[in-house]
Amino acid sequence: MSAQPSPRLYGDGRSRPASWLLAGLFALTGVAQGQVSAPPSPNALKALSVEQLMDIEVTSVSKRPEKLSEAASAIQVITAEDIHRSGATRLPEVLRLVSNLEVAQVDSRQWAVTSRGFNNLFADKMLVLIDGRTVYTPLYAGVYWDVQDTMLEDVARVEVISGPGATQWGANAVNGVINITSKSARDTQGGLVMAGGGTELRTDASVRYGGQLAPGVYYRVYGKYFDRGDSIRPSGRAGDDAWRMGQGGFRVDWDGAAANAFTVQGDVYNGTATRAGPDNTGMSGGNLLGRWSRQLASDSDLKLQVYYDLTHRSIPGSFTQSLNTYDLDFQHRLPVAERHDIVWGFGYRLVDDDVTNTPANAFLPAKVTRQWFSAFLQDEIALDGERLHLTVGTKLEHNDYTGYELEPSVRTAWALTKVQTLWAAVSRAVRTPSRIDRDLFSPATPPYRIAGGPNVVSEKLVAYELGYRVQFGAQLGLSLATFYNDYRDLRSLEPLTPPLAFPVVINSGLNGYSAGAELTAQWHASAAWRLRAGYTELHVHSEPQPGLPDRVSGRNVANDPSHQFLLRSLWDVTPKWQLDATLRAVGRINNQSVPGYAELDLRLGWRPSETLEISLAGQNLLHGRHAEFNPPGSRREIPRSIFGKVSWRF
Repeated sequence: MSAQPSPRLYGDGRSRPASWLLAGLFALTGVAQGQVSAPPSPNALKALSVEQLMDIEVTSVSKRPEKLSEAASAIQVITAEDIHRSGATRLPEVLRLVSNLEVAQVDSRQWAVTSRGFNNLFADKMLVLIDGRTVYTPLYAGVYWDVQDTMLEDVARVEVISGPGATQWGANAVNGVINITSKSARDTQGGLVMAGGGTELRTDASVRYGGQLAPGVYYRVYGKYFDRGDSIRPSGRAGDDAWRMGQGGFRVDWDGAAANAFTVQGDVYNGTATRAGPDNTGMSGGNLLGRWSRQLASDSDLKLQVYYDLTHRSIPGSFTQSLNTYDLDFQHRLPVAERHDIVWGFGYRLVDDDVTNTPANAFLPAKVTRQWFSAFLQDEIALDGERLHLTVGTKLEHNDYTGYELEPSVRTAWALTKVQTLWAAVSRAVRTPSRIDRDLFSPATPPYRIAGGPNVVSEKLVAYELGYRVQFGAQLGLSLATFYNDYRDLRSLEPLTPPLAFPVVINSGLNGYSAGAELTAQWHASAAWRLRAGYTELHVHSEPQPGLPDRVSGRNVANDPSHQFLLRSLWDVTPKWQLDATLRAVGRINNQSVPGYAELDLRLGWRPSETLEISLAGQNLLHGRHAEFNPPGSRREIPRSIFGKVSWRF
């Protein structure tokens, strides 16, 4: 592995063309994201009471099944029925259904998604998994949301943790974890054809077919294509960010003998996005995943998962990246004595990252190979039967940038009564350096205006959480989570020769905190009507470490609203008609001068038969267009949109 050159920087003050990468980094620091399938029943989950919904088992908190009501974490679950009735067409739109997530649409294809503060274009503190595969780019430690696509009809559930999950999931699970799980191939038998179009999502079509290969062996294959239009500049001109993509994939599930289960699945995609200039952005890639699990007993199991992921992205005038990721993960759960439930495991990841530099930006060295090693151990201790549980554990990781990182946590859940749970947690998490932090130089040759910092270290978080859940009968449930997050060594830009703005070097010169509360409520008003509401209050602050001349001294680099509110209504008007509404209100982002806004989404669904459904959805209906992210100079506004869809099952 070649050594990184020392940054030779000169403050000549000359103006240079800014790439999206450099602009994004400046924005981050405040300077400048056979058998007919059973149709979706008229809400398979809606008939459940709130009490039954709280008994749904989740796995994201402790990597083992546990009831949602007993989890010592702020967790929300989006069910398949929630997704179906939301009118959402992309995964980030689905995530808007979670009231404690910050989901800001940056332009037609980019999103900034996080929880509990310090949101930015890269959103580098939220770990996202799709069927156990980490969708993460070490280029900037974030997620390319424009290529995280799948058939939403095949998503079984989305579990969202706000708060650190590093003990279980490792580095970058700092502010939260989004765990997206697909349905088994066994649950998607038969055919499905969907086609639709509208004002912004101009074309959206997909087809899926599932069948049986042998006794206990099921498969499905799918293909899809969409074409989405531009966002809008504040001036009213088109945003030059329309995009289109095609994707296909498969999944095979085999329930083998002796309590063994096997899954093999994969996806491939290819797309382009328009941009200002002569050439478009190109994006392509694919993945292949294999998983084996064996049930040893009712409370003991083994799991082994391996996957390969290829990502290729070309941004003319900025850079081209080819990223190959190889990952292995093993987990074993076993009881010890009568009071201990142990989960342990280990993991290995190899990343081969090859960047083609341009005159505007260079990653030096251009090609790197990085490795991550990890091991974790967690013990859930029953202190008082089923009433009081203490969970202690830690993850030990090694990366090529900062060496060993320790990420411990202590969590406790106390069942005050059968319908009340009090929980608390103290956790440590880290975000390890990315290639932008260490390897970015812009322009590609001296004199540099910005350079990666050889002294950048991991961002560190110690989080304190306290929560409470209560059920009032079978129809009403409330949940409250409070938190205080203490951050150290946040990413900063530091001028080498103050007070000159340039040149700057990337460093770890900021400290900060976020504090707030998340309140959610579910009410089943009747058998045909249910409501969900959520409110989040958030206060975020950052400041330079003593003695460091950070360019944003005295300013808050967090791009977060101080409050947001969500209200969802799902109403079965008749057995064949559904009317669903989502109202969201988001506060002002002071650091970017983004005004607060309120918007309404509506969906009308009609099922004339068991195999046919027609729906009409409207998004952002209260305004012609509105802004959600970015300073005025680089801002795009999101227009009102209407979308119609027909679904046929056979």
